[in-house]
Amino acid sequence: MITYYEIKENRVIQSTRDNASVIVASTIQDNEKEEIKNKYCLDEYDMNSIFDPDEVPRIDFSDERLLLIWKSPIKATVSESIEFEIKVTGLILFRDQLMFVGETSEISFMEREFRKTRDVRDVLLAFLLSKVRQFVGHLKAIRMIGAELEKKITVSMENKHLLQMFSLSESLVYYVDALEGNGVVLRKLDRMANQLGFQEQHLEMLEDIILENSQAARQANIHSSVLSGLMDARGSIVNNNMNVLLKNLTLINIVFLPLNLVASIGGMSEWSMMTKGIDWRISYALFCFAMVALGWCTWIFTKKIVDRPRNK
Repeated sequence: MITYYEIKENRVIQSTRDNASVIVASTIQDNEKEEIKNKYCLDEYDMNSIFDPDEVPRIDFSDERLLLIWKSPIKATVSESIEFEIKVTGLILFRDQLMFVGETSEISFMEREFRKTRDVRDVLLAFLLSKVRQFVGHLKAIRMIGAELEKKITVSMENKHLLQMFSLSESLVYYVDALEGNGVVLRKLDRMANQLGFQEQHLEMLEDIILENSQAARQANIHSSVLSGLMDARGSIVNNNMNVLLKNLTLINIVFLPLNLVASIGGMSEWSMMTKGIDWRISYALFCFAMVALGWCTWIFTKKIVDRPRNK
């Protein structure tokens, strides 16, 4: 599907094909791909790069045509696993026309970054800035999810939350790669500013984008290092929780072993015979008290044996 927009009164609004200065192409057919290739002087490699999710961010400028391969975050999915994925968008700047090609369904020109757009170069930079800020927002969400998972892992005795932490750590690796790749593209774009006709306001905005992207990359690196560095420790916590549970269950079994022995040997009928002449209410009350006392003493003794420090 191809949607056409124009810049009017410093806003990007939907338009017809004849007046379009901004074009958004998503889920395009083969004949539309051929039309785009011919119009913007793209070869088969460039076209395949736009639709390759593993393509490295890059920039190519030739014959007044700029091709920019940019990586952006996709809306996260949180279920059994937590996934923060990356998509590739191709931006083609040709003279006074800008085209977005690829996974472009999430582009919204109503965002605050697009409020003061005077030309297609403003739209290009506003898009890059909005995606960098989207990365920053996702990193905040990752930090919050990671903190919540840490609390659950502390008391967990299953691998569910640990696997979610692994998935989160893997997503961060892709985020670090995307942010660093985008940073290389931004620096190259800054060096080519004069060739692309960037004005002073464009250069100032580009400088802000480079700064925010570098901060996001540094933040993603820190989160990734923390998650991966403490992953073994979190796995040990889950194992330790299971060991504590098994120890408590073992202690409970040990407590009931002598009680079962006493109840089996004495039995209710033998106890009645041994306490003949005593009111049954008093005798059975004494029996229950003795069983509780024996169980409590066994528990205290066993806990001291288990928890006593080991001499080296």
